[in-house]
Amino acid sequence: MPRRALLAVAAGVLAAAAIPFLLDDFLVSLALSCLMYVALATSWAMFSGATRYVSLGTSAFFGLGAYVSAWSLSALPWPVVVASGATVAAVFAALAGSAILHLRGTYFAVLTFGMSELVRHAITYGEKQYAGTVGRVLTTVPSSRTVYYTLLVVAAAALTAAVLVRASRFGLALDGIGADEQRAQTLGVPTRWVKVVGFALSASFAGAAGATMAVRWTYVDPAAVFNPFIGLQTVLIAIVGGAMSLGGPVLAAIVFSLLAEFLRLQFPYVYLIVLGVLLIVAVLYLPHGLAGLWSGRADVPGRRASSP
Repeated sequence: MPRRALLAVAAGVLAAAAIPFLLDDFLVSLALSCLMYVALATSWAMFSGATRYVSLGTSAFFGLGAYVSAWSLSALPWPVVVASGATVAAVFAALAGSAILHLRGTYFAVLTFGMSELVRHAITYGEKQYAGTVGRVLTTVPSSRTVYYTLLVVAAAALTAAVLVRASRFGLALDGIGADEQRAQTLGVPTRWVKVVGFALSASFAGAAGATMAVRWTYVDPAAVFNPFIGLQTVLIAIVGGAMSLGGPVLAAIVFSLLAEFLRLQFPYVYLIVLGVLLIVAVLYLPHGLAGLWSGRADVPGRRASSP
């Protein structure tokens, strides 16, 4: 299964790599949005889909990556900027996870959302206090094609990591935590360490995506990059696609990005209503998301049987 999944990832990357040569700027921009949510939803599902720890902190990691990019772009090479965004997000997630990953359910979800808001206000205060401004204009940025291929690498890395994690003992440990954390701990799984590492790994891809997309927007401010909607849509995409599958979040990310663009242009006030309806339908009738439609089984292929 890992070999087939990795081959599928490679084929998808090759197909996506040809897009800038075949399509116009508008469609390339749309593909960029798809890649962003592929990276975010896949990395979110890698941790939260396995452990059932529903995190609403994606916007915090994304925003931290974006601000690292804004702060360091003029001084560091582009690959180092993206890697720094991933590292800062991962370190912050590890520290935050050490403090809050003993909680579950609603308490964990609310705390991760509060964490995002705390980081947003802290960045806002720091920028006003020490930089005398809130937003930052990025004057020297990589080319659009460089940004596209960087985000393609980030999305491919997130998918590859998801495949390898699911096929590893670490992935088994994450599954065990999601199925029965106390039993997993009794069987010798270091649950606290596994949760913190998984949370940090997931956050690193969100940070890398934020660092990359910051230069695409050229103007960075806390309200935009720490937007809670980024985190909420990531969760929605993963759930509708199938948080316990590999292909589900990818398919849902593409569908939602295309749907968002169409609805925002044609029916700007209908988009959130459609998102809410899709979430209700997914929760009530598609417990395994879109992936459950083609699996034909109670458990999604590639996952160990462990119903929530």
